[in-house]
Amino acid sequence: MAQKTDFELIEAFKNGDVSGFNELVRRYQEKVYWIARRTVGSHEDADDVVQDVFIRVYNGLINFRGDANVYTWLYRITVNVSLNAIRKKRIKEFIPYDEFLEGLLPGSSQADDPIQKQEYQTILEKAIARLPAKQKLVFNMRFNDELTYEEMAKILRKSVGGTKANYFHALKKISEYVRREMNS
Repeated sequence: MAQKTDFELIEAFKNGDVSGFNELVRRYQEKVYWIARRTVGSHEDADDVVQDVFIRVYNGLINFRGDANVYTWLYRITVNVSLNAIRKKRIKEFIPYDEFLEGLLPGSSQADDPIQKQEYQTILEKAIARLPAKQKLVFNMRFNDELTYEEMAKILRKSVGGTKANYFHALKKISEYVRREMNS
């Protein structure tokens, strides 16, 4: 019995045969993993990317038109998901409260003290609360919800550039407020 082509598997899936999707996963899982691994670096992150890729593929396969071959389509999805994973990781690592405050404050290595950490966190929360509504919203979307600028712009129906500007103005205001409070 001849092996089905990728396009035959997709047609089977579109007609309700989930085994078509399962076979595509078997065919491409290792390739997708190595694309992700080379991009994100770690095994754990690559595994997460692979899972996310195939969830997206499962949800998007019904709309696959065949303009590109399946591997090209998977490759593009994998790269996009990998880059998003890197961005999310950078965001998480970008402004943890402790590191954020350490970067702002000279000699803030005393931040190991739990009472001082709480004080820093309180100041940071006050700084965020003082932001104009739009900047606060954008800051929280990026910092807490880990959304990309493109996702935020789409939700807010604003330009990506305007969204980035709001975020960086928010960061600047937060930095200034924290410095002022810590030096007083």
